[in-house]
Amino acid sequence: MLPEEEKNTEPSALPTLVELERPILELEEKIEELKMLAQKQNLDVSEQIRELSKKSEELKKEIYGNLTPWYRVQIARHPKRLYPLDYINAMIADFIELHGDRNFGDDKAIVGGIGFFNDAIPVVVIGTQKGRNLEENKLRNFGMAHPEGYRKALRLMMMAAKFNYPIITLLDTPGAFPGVGAEERGQAEAIARNLKYMSTLPVPIIVVITGEGGSGGALGLGVGDRILMLENSIYSVISPEGCAAILFRDASKAPEAAAALKLTAEDLYSFKIIDDIIPEPLGGVHHDPAAAIENVKKYILKHLEEIKDISPARLIELRYKKYKKLGIVNKIRKERSREKCR
Repeated sequence: MLPEEEKNTEPSALPTLVELERPILELEEKIEELKMLAQKQNLDVSEQIRELSKKSEELKKEIYGNLTPWYRVQIARHPKRLYPLDYINAMIADFIELHGDRNFGDDKAIVGGIGFFNDAIPVVVIGTQKGRNLEENKLRNFGMAHPEGYRKALRLMMMAAKFNYPIITLLDTPGAFPGVGAEERGQAEAIARNLKYMSTLPVPIIVVITGEGGSGGALGLGVGDRILMLENSIYSVISPEGCAAILFRDASKAPEAAAALKLTAEDLYSFKIIDDIIPEPLGGVHHDPAAAIENVKKYILKHLEEIKDISPARLIELRYKKYKKLGIVNKIRKERSREKCR
């Protein structure tokens, strides 16, 4: 939790997530040093390790117990956070990646293929993939897909419909690529076409936002029967920096914009835009990847079990009603607004 005086400072003066986490990392380094010392010199330092571990856990609870939206944005973008391929490789048995849109090329920013979820359920799984280093990010275009990526995804989703396989999409993208080439090849049309077809596919669709769910880049794979978000992921029409630059003419006001955008899982769940929040290990996925993967698998299985036996016609009807309700202001709020205007 931030000290009271820090809550009132200018957004640009706020400490970064790295700065907040530094005391925790220092304690963890001391614990590792003690373990190595005990192993080399055959010393009993279990009491000291226990004390430092207790202090580390208390510090984690203090820091991560009441994160602002801006710090959740930073956790969602953490370089050690798991990306969709990490989840796919851990959760999908016998995964076979499929390539190309059969029209222009193979976009490496979107990965997809077939495999067995929970070792038994044949599925089509698709994800937006970032890179771990500069070379990978150049290959993956920093997770920003071109039109051929969305067309590849649609080709795989149509295949899922043909063979009656559920679809799982894993989203972590700052947005679709806005370059000239992407626009020339029909970026907007490709995303719009995906929205159209995903709304009427006769198979269950589970969408999981694992990191950044940015703008139309996420929406192009984001129409589903169930929308799930990891606890520290974000989902928004624009990045906080982009919003601050447009509204405040000052990108340094991104923390203020992040709060205004209501982009956290808690906000979106309260607005009924998403259906469930997947808990993360304290401090984020990168602190315990194995536990995070297990949670994602458990929640996908739970929601898939709830909808897998619904008839195709009913599934499409419920999906239509789900999206039709988004953004509707209830009657009480409408009446209050009218009273204020009088």
